[in-house]
Amino acid sequence: MKVIEQILIAVSVFFTSFGIAAGVLLAFINVVARFVFNQGIDWAFELTSYFFIWSAFFGAAYLFRVGGHIKVTVLLDLLPPFLSKAVILIADLLILFYLLLVAYYGYIFIFDPDLGLKASGEVSVDLNIPMWYVYTVVPVSMVVAAVLTFFRLIEDIKTPADKIAKKSESDMIIEEVKENLGEFK
Repeated sequence: MKVIEQILIAVSVFFTSFGIAAGVLLAFINVVARFVFNQGIDWAFELTSYFFIWSAFFGAAYLFRVGGHIKVTVLLDLLPPFLSKAVILIADLLILFYLLLVAYYGYIFIFDPDLGLKASGEVSVDLNIPMWYVYTVVPVSMVVAAVLTFFRLIEDIKTPADKIAKKSESDMIIEEVKENLGEFK
């Protein structure tokens, strides 16, 4: 299971990093082409958008594993450890359910034989590629996010209650700032 997790993390990080780097590079090249040579690249804006969209979806999938999404921990800070752990496990299960639901309906949106995007034959304006290629990011990234969330759920189940919600976010931020300030001394 650890190998699968590492592969999915690597895939998520790759698509996130590649999408950002390629999108920024392509946008830069298009700006240079437009303002230096007075001739922009027609398809660059569309492809740049697709790079950033894929990057955002896979970045979100990765953040589900590391717990990087915004969360409000006021309730967790007030509850005793065993109840905090219960709330965290319930939240993990709800997130997992939601991700699988989005993956399922994303798949239906693309591959339904009658009304799906693939059946419609819709193509992008500038790149002239089937739009279902672009939208495939939704079910794929949501499945990756669901699997990574499942691994986090297993980790949360194994973690003792007194260790799972040990610090509030404000405490972690203060600690990180102090560590960073220590580096500059």
